[in-house]
Amino acid sequence: MAAVSGVAQSRFVVVGGGIAGVTCAEKLAMDFPSEDIILVTASPVIKAVTNFKQVSKTLEEFDVEEQPSSLLEQRYPNIKVIHSAVKQLKSDEHKIFTEDGGEYTYEKLCLCAGAKPKLIFEGNPYVLGIRDTDSAQAFQKNLARAERIVVVGNGGIALELVYEIEGCEVIWAIKDKAIGNTFFDAGAAEFLIPKLTAGKQETPIECKRTKYTMEGSEKKERPAAASDKLGSALGPDWHEGLQLKGTKEFSHKIHIEILCEVKKIHSQQEFIQLQQTSLAFPKEGKNAEPDEVLWPVYVELTNGKIYGCNFIVSATGVVPNVKPFLDGNNFAIGEDGGLKVDKHMHTSLPGIYAAGDICTAAWEPSSVWHQMRLWTQARQMGWYAAKCMAADTTGESIDLDFSFELFAHVTKFFNYKVVVLGKFNAQGLGLDHELMLRCTKGQEYVKVVMQNGRMMGAVLIGETDLEETFENLILNQMDLSAYGEDLLNPDIDIEDYFD
Repeated sequence: MAAVSGVAQSRFVVVGGGIAGVTCAEKLAMDFPSEDIILVTASPVIKAVTNFKQVSKTLEEFDVEEQPSSLLEQRYPNIKVIHSAVKQLKSDEHKIFTEDGGEYTYEKLCLCAGAKPKLIFEGNPYVLGIRDTDSAQAFQKNLARAERIVVVGNGGIALELVYEIEGCEVIWAIKDKAIGNTFFDAGAAEFLIPKLTAGKQETPIECKRTKYTMEGSEKKERPAAASDKLGSALGPDWHEGLQLKGTKEFSHKIHIEILCEVKKIHSQQEFIQLQQTSLAFPKEGKNAEPDEVLWPVYVELTNGKIYGCNFIVSATGVVPNVKPFLDGNNFAIGEDGGLKVDKHMHTSLPGIYAAGDICTAAWEPSSVWHQMRLWTQARQMGWYAAKCMAADTTGESIDLDFSFELFAHVTKFFNYKVVVLGKFNAQGLGLDHELMLRCTKGQEYVKVVMQNGRMMGAVLIGETDLEETFENLILNQMDLSAYGEDLLNPDIDIEDYFD
């Protein structure tokens, strides 16, 4: 196969250099050592999963390294990486065309092009989205000159940001009643909030979770992706190695505006013409006072308040990056804008699979699994998509992978280990459920979701050591009615019950 000429034919082509695409290409390269696997990516670097470890049946731990693609090609000589964005997909001809003039014919194609940030206002120079390494570094540069920023959004990146930022006033606008609505409820939010105002611990906790490192971060300049091209998504711990500090000497200074969204963004000139009052950073227990400072940009919230700032961070989630593939192709699209895939990761078009953030799981899921666009699911889907492509090629049948039996994710917020299992926020359970709670202020927060005596989900914050026991109880769907409140009694070793 002469891939260098820009015209090539391959049994397997994968699009996307993030975790899903690289995992898929690696698995195919292992299963078909005599086949050339083409990996097409717009990014100059790829995301590699390293040090993978299965912590329990469904919880996994791995490092994510950003590497030059040459390292991937060294590890798997049958992977050929094409550095270009996809210009067009002609599914009826089984061909993809790249921006650099390349033309690649496939038998089976896996689309793993990820997702892009949902910016609150596209094209405004004062609005930053944080999606890949380049945008994270741009954020660090802007923050170093900032005295106040407005953060909009309530997901994982917003949570990590507000905790990590020092020396800069942060106005945090969320549309929910409580912080971290994606991952936990108001009770867990109350448990975490004191950490926002406390001085930060010197040493981060060790946590069984995915780490994110820059392979060879000593090296000088790495090539940057073209500004209009998406780099692949940030891994976890993306902020490590970045100095997220503003111009001031204080540690945390955060004010949260709940139940509101951004109504309008005004330039300095527009704000002066409005002849309205903007607010100074609110002092604890006092009414907000008018602001004396003139800011480069102003944010008007739906609750009527206006705050001036140096810039705005839009951390309002992502949308599947499907646009390059839709023209002339009749894909079935999910409600969230992703490419619908069946339980074998197959899209609605022959020979085309999808995995990771770009896809929408359209099969009937297990009662304790749901899709969230997280790096753990990107790895699982990429691996499983490759298995499905291989099974289809060899004519074998394949069962849905065990990783889709139970939703399980481990992460870290505000320097606490956070494990979420199953329907951890009672997603889709209606009113027919009950919650059991255990909380030790500053140490741990344990919540389990019960339905008809069975455990359906759990949130574990802190070093609880309950994740494996609860994982088994959710998977086994054992009737726990007889144990009542003892399930969370700290004086009873719950593991002894279920050995």
